[in-house]
Amino acid sequence: MNIYNKSSLLDFWLKHADSKQELELWYNDISEQIWKNPNEVKTSYSNASIIKNSRVVFNICRNDYRLIVQFNYTKKWGFIKFIGTHKEYDRVDAAIVNKFSPAKHTKKTKKNKNK
Repeated sequence: MNIYNKSSLLDFWLKHADSKQELELWYNDISEQIWKNPNEVKTSYSNASIIKNSRVVFNICRNDYRLIVQFNYTKKWGFIKFIGTHKEYDRVDAAIVNKFSPAKHTKKTKKNKNK
């Protein structure tokens, strides 16, 4: 599987050095996989949780950290949607979180609309 936004992993392990080795192993292993469906992910990672929207939650460092990846099995890619501590994970909706999305546009005000 091709994993997009690896830089999010790099940024995370700079802040949480204890996660570096396991995240590197995870990335290298996932990069070699060619999964066709969520059941194949579960076969490889029995502790992973399959959730809505083609997402999988991986436990990192004995569940100290959580990693959410959205997969497109047809195109063979995964996009990291969230990585954080277990406490941070508890505060997000895993089915929709997108921690690494581009900045949202601000709403136009009436003043800007008339320009």
